Amino acid sequence: MTKITVGKAEITILNYQENDYISLTDMANAKESESRAADIIKNWLRNRYTLEFLGTWELIHNPNFKVVEFDHFKSQAGLPSFTMSVSEWIEKTSAIGLIVKKGKYGGTYAHKDIAFEFGSAISVQFKLYLIQEFQNLKEKEQKQIGWTAKRELAKINYHIHTDAIKQNLIPDKLSQKQISQVYSSEADVLNVALFGVTAKEWRDINPDLKGNMRDYANINQLICLSNLENINAVFINENIAQSERLIKLNQIAIQQMKILQKVENKMLTFKEKV
Repeated sequence: MTKITVGKAEITILNYQENDYISLTDMANAKESESRAADIIKNWLRNRYTLEFLGTWELIHNPNFKVVEFDHFKSQAGLPSFTMSVSEWIEKTSAIGLIVKKGKYGGTYAHKDIAFEFGSAISVQFKLYLIQEFQNLKEKEQKQIGWTAKRELAKINYHIHTDAIKQNLIPDKLSQKQISQVYSSEADVLNVALFGVTAKEWRDINPDLKGNMRDYANINQLICLSNLENINAVFINENIAQSERLIKLNQIAIQQMKILQKVENKMLTFKEKV
């Protein structure tokens, strides 16, 4: 569950069966008081165009949609006597585009395609702002996914790196404390090469931050770190001295970060032109 702000209204978004469902109840509340939200949704649902839109969406996305029941509702739509609730629509047609949730974040939710269409019942301006804020949310999520993927890649390469240390730098019969010191020392080779400080120096500079410096690295730094871990593992296997490796890794880090920054700048320039 997450929320976006459209105008002054907070709109809830649920991830349901790997799809985004937006709260129609929250959207209706943005137009009228909370007590009127259900009526707005009901009035929208009894509209013939709305039913045709919902039915067409279901035919495209829902193999279990009951077409016969849909045709019955469509034939009645627009008549003064015709009324239908969201629950009745779902129950009679096995629709999946609308869902009803109970509890703290209860209300009527719709697949984003349908929610955007419902936005027209609020106002054209509201609909456009809703789409804009939803797209902004998806862009932020994609950036976070990218950062997480790079962080996980760095963790995987960390195991490759520590395995090279274990096989080449740690003699037999060392104490656990001595082994930890070697691992820590090698981790700081990468830290200094890329970030310019050791883990302890970073903690001293940032006493209020949780985690370590790698948790606060940007995507470019994580890409570079992943590469450095692999390269350092090769250097260790080749028995290159730590001091020499540090110099080489620092030079590689500078070169790679310049390249990554150029690529990022080009992408930003391209987006601005588009």
